[in-house]
Parts: sequence; C-alpha cells; structure tokens
Amino acid sequence: MFDTHSVKAEVLELLASLKGYCASRRRAGIQSGDRYKPANPQEVLTQTTTREHESQEVLLQKVRTELGECTRCRLCAQRKHIVFGEGNPDARLVFIGEAPGADEDLQGRPFVGKAGQLLTRIIRAIELKRSDVYIANILKCRPPSNRDPEDDEINTCIPFLHKQLEVIQPRIICTLGRIATQALLGTDRGITELRGTFHLLGEIKVMPTYHPSYLLRNQEKKRETWLDMQMVQKEYFKQ
Repeated sequence: MFDTHSVKAEVLELLASLKGYCASRRRAGIQSGDRYKPANPQEVLTQTTTREHESQEVLLQKVRTELGECTRCRLCAQRKHIVFGEGNPDARLVFIGEAPGADEDLQGRPFVGKAGQLLTRIIRAIELKRSDVYIANILKCRPPSNRDPEDDEINTCIPFLHKQLEVIQPRIICTLGRIATQALLGTDRGITELRGTFHLLGEIKVMPTYHPSYLLRNQEKKRETWLDMQMVQKEYFKQ
C-alpha cells in the first residue's frame, strides 16, 4: 500500500537538506556558478559546525573536495600543485601566510622552503611541533614570480580558508606578514602598526607578525617577532 505519510516525511527531509546546503553556501560567500565574493569573517567564524557524526579531519577533507582542481582564477594556469594546508585538524593555533612559494608549489605543502624552515624553528621555540598546529595560506596557488596576490584572487580563494577555520575553530591565529593580516582582518593598516597586540576575529585572537621570508632578509626584526610569539605562547598555554 502506498504510504503517503512516509513520502511526505522524505520530501520534507530533502527540502530541509537543500535549505541547509544553500545556507552554508551563503555563509561562505558563494554566489552562483564558480564566482566567489569574500564572506564577512565575523559571520563565517561564528557559525556552529555540525560535528556529531563527522570528525574535523573528515570535514576538512570535504572542503578540499569542494575546492577540487580549482580553476576559479587565473593562478590555475601556471601552478603545479594546489597547497591546501596541513597540520592538526583540531589545532588551537593556526599560522596563515599569504601564498605558496616555489618550493610549496612543487611539493603541494605549505611552508617547506627556507621560510618554512624558519617557521618550524619558531614553532619549536614556543615549545610546540608543526604537528600541533595548522598551517595554511590566504591563496592556495602560487602567484607568478611570487608577486603579491591581487584582490580578485584573494576574494576568490579566501572563502575556502574561512571554511577551514570554521572546521578547526582555533583559539589563536598568527598571521604572517602584511597581506595575510590585511586579508584576514579586513584592514588596510600596516603590519608594523598591527603586530605586537592581539586582534579579534569573532572569538578568535589574532596575532599579526612578520613573515618568515621577510625575517630572512631583515634579521633585526627577529626580536620583535619573538616578542609576538611569546605572547602567542602565553595565550596558548593559558589555563
């Protein structure tokens, strides 16, 4: 016998799922097709992620699957690998740079060149390991000749970073350099002005500091970076 109540329940469940899917795309700033606009970080990061049946690792993999072999901006033409990000999916601390470099593009991993080696030493200096933290960039693809990311490239790519942060829900973010800091905080203030104090992104504390590649060229800035990292360390281990 045809069960109309069962069919009605299935239809309502399908509509609820579709509504939730559309809402999640709006929260991430996704419009129609493959065009992206930057979402409001305050709104994105305060959303509650449903995790009853899925681990953060699985949820991050879903973000990676959605990203796919991305062709949403011009950077896909010359890249060798997408650099999604790596580390602890339940990290309390996330490091965010601006974009992959040549070594990262070759290996498909963030911060593996000389700047990455310095970042690893910085992480160890605050009594952590790379496996304790999560490391990502504003852009997932290398800009030609390591030029600065352009606004439309940032606007296209940053929704995926927002989704990563929504899954991880860190307590602290350390932005590395001017571009990563300005893009994440939505400001045009310089890194020299912003570093040395925590800023809020929703409920997440953000510490801007100098990019490791900048420190390799400007050794005298290492002392200021160490002061920033001591504040991060204190906040990380605070009870």
